[in-house]
Amino acid sequence: MPSIGPYTLPNPVVRAPMAGVTDRPFRQLCRELGAGLVVGEMVSGKPELRNTRKSKLRLDHTGEPEPIAVQIVGGDPEIMANSARFNVENGAQIIDINMGCPAKKVCNKAAGSALLRDEALVKDILQATVEAVDVPVSLKIRTGWSPDSRNAVRIAEIAEAAGIVSLAVHGRTRACGYANTVEYDTIRDVKASTSLPVFANGDINSARKAAEVMQYTGADGVLIGRAAQGQPWIFREVVHFLNTGNELAAPDLHEVETILQRHLVSLYDFYGEYLGVRIARKHVSWYLKSQPGNSFRKKFNQLDSPTAQMESIAEYFRDPSLRKEAAA
Repeated sequence: MPSIGPYTLPNPVVRAPMAGVTDRPFRQLCRELGAGLVVGEMVSGKPELRNTRKSKLRLDHTGEPEPIAVQIVGGDPEIMANSARFNVENGAQIIDINMGCPAKKVCNKAAGSALLRDEALVKDILQATVEAVDVPVSLKIRTGWSPDSRNAVRIAEIAEAAGIVSLAVHGRTRACGYANTVEYDTIRDVKASTSLPVFANGDINSARKAAEVMQYTGADGVLIGRAAQGQPWIFREVVHFLNTGNELAAPDLHEVETILQRHLVSLYDFYGEYLGVRIARKHVSWYLKSQPGNSFRKKFNQLDSPTAQMESIAEYFRDPSLRKEAAA
């Protein structure tokens, strides 16, 4: 099994950090359903943002199994070093540096995948962060800034020299966003160039696909992001397939309902009723995207209390006519 510093993972399937998605309730659920590691939502390195409610919620890891992995983002070596120290002081056992986010609001601040355009700055940030803390530091990147400037192999070499202990590679450039074909060839080249554990990321949406990507690229593990939204059981499916070569049956409607209801309750408990109800709406939409029910989702999004939401979900799964009606 792959290791990140002193931590040997129970399996090679990792829940990718995603802002607005991988909050504590979802991280805990993914771990329960098989993820070998979960990484928290990225937090800004800027100290002036640490006391906002959003940051405090993102830094809440109460009750989570170890190791606690926190992703930080920023474009200044000193600020990133200070951010790493702050997060370690607050319980982080692995620091993950974000140089893969393609979002404009991040890249416009010369952070995330925008950093890949400046290899000297990448080196300075990695060295400063590694030297600032006594916990393992990992790195998430893309294959480059654009198809004309793919430099993931050089970044991997810089990372290893700086003391980074593991590398996750999303197989697209920043310019590609989430379009175009994933460059598994580039991930394979990165793996061949470094002795670091490498986690492949990008369009890994099934157990069989995870196994194929690992075999093709030589990656030590996979990082699953969007495919787990609404189907957190994908982690146990991937682990089962990697261990046995057989596909695990998808959860039936009763189990989907049970998992969804548990998830909603944890959102209400974590965020409080007002915010929990609103955050629940997007998760319900993801859970039901493979189920018939566009009209149901529209009605659900108008509900404004936990009780109403829970009753609505129970009714949806209890009454087949609702699902048929919604599909019509």
